Amino acid sequence: MERIAESFLNNWKGNERRKPLIVRGARQVGKTHTITSFGKSAFENFVKIDFEREPLMKQLFESDLNPVRICNEIEIIKNTKIRQGKTLLFLDEIQECSRAIISLRYFYEEMPALHVIATGSLLEFALSEISFPVGRVQIYDMYPLNFSEFLGATQKKNLQELVNKQPHPLAKTIHEQLLSELKKYFFVGGMPESVNVFCDTQSIVNCIEVQSEIVNSLRMDFSKYNPQVDKDCLNTALSEIALNIGHQTKYSKLAQGFSNPTLKKAYQTLHMAKLIHQVNAINPIGFPPQLVSGRIFKTFLLDIGLMNFLGGALPGEEYLKTDLLAIYRGAMAEQFIAQEFVINQQNNIYYWQRMAKSSTAEVDFVIQKHNKWYPVEVKSGSSGSLRSLHQYLKEYTDSDTAYVLSAQPYAELPQQKLKFIPLYFADSLSRM
Repeated sequence: MERIAESFLNNWKGNERRKPLIVRGARQVGKTHTITSFGKSAFENFVKIDFEREPLMKQLFESDLNPVRICNEIEIIKNTKIRQGKTLLFLDEIQECSRAIISLRYFYEEMPALHVIATGSLLEFALSEISFPVGRVQIYDMYPLNFSEFLGATQKKNLQELVNKQPHPLAKTIHEQLLSELKKYFFVGGMPESVNVFCDTQSIVNCIEVQSEIVNSLRMDFSKYNPQVDKDCLNTALSEIALNIGHQTKYSKLAQGFSNPTLKKAYQTLHMAKLIHQVNAINPIGFPPQLVSGRIFKTFLLDIGLMNFLGGALPGEEYLKTDLLAIYRGAMAEQFIAQEFVINQQNNIYYWQRMAKSSTAEVDFVIQKHNKWYPVEVKSGSSGSLRSLHQYLKEYTDSDTAYVLSAQPYAELPQQKLKFIPLYFADSLSRM
């Protein structure tokens, strides 16, 4: 299963200005597997410490944080050699050892030639309690498999090559084949275990069982996220978010029977655990982004497969729908676009909301490309029904292109500054 992260890791390995790397991400998105595979294939020697499974290894960081001493003791315990330039030292689940996080600074300053990677699933909670080595480490965020990675994992390499190119017209048969594969992805999702099960069994029902197991394990972790947060509130809020994809988020609507501060804390906890993406409304359009006053925002889930499961709906009739924009009234299409965009937009995705009185104009997403803003609507209608998008183009006359993502083939209307892009090109469209 090839991951986007592998290309990044290979570039990091060869960078002369390399720093210790922290790979962040929610649980079960494939961090440990990807780095282990990279370490074993790209280095002569691979040394791994898992602070969750090997809690005694924390003692190595309790006295001083001298990296030479730490490496010498790891060599004795692991019965191996650590050689700068030849060894990858992998510190897994580093959030379990806050002093190991601090030690990364000294690895950078005193052993710069040693390749060090750390991973963590709940890092934001650990980082809030320590002095983070700012400027001494590099951070990379990992996510579930996107659609391109899914095509690669399911042995559709030719289709994967097509969607990795910039959006362009395709033959009708290929277009329909890609939509068919995309519908599978809508229900399988991108969590590695779910994708593996689908590759082995071709059963979406089996994938739903896996999604149930993943959600249950995430819920069991809630007490680790923040002991002060109500677990029932977290649980309910996560399900409510899944049911309201594409709609403005209001804390008061996340769960019944809880105060607004409790609900806000629950939401922030889910965000810190990287289980959700917050998409803020901006207006006016410009650099830097100016958030709409009053903190208006929408929320999307980590993964489209988990969104489907948390929403409580089984595929049934929804899977039989041929228009991907019709599945769950378009919510799955918006979720898909959000999680494709978040990877390339460096987790900074927004939508536009007009602030004039008696105006409901709203554009689903605005993305950055070539130091410009581009509006994006997720629609199945014709250009004549895109009122908000036309309003945006009217207000921002310097915008040369607006995108409509749909299940329709690629098309352009240059006189209206519109490009109709098939959903499966969302990843390549959003690359900065």
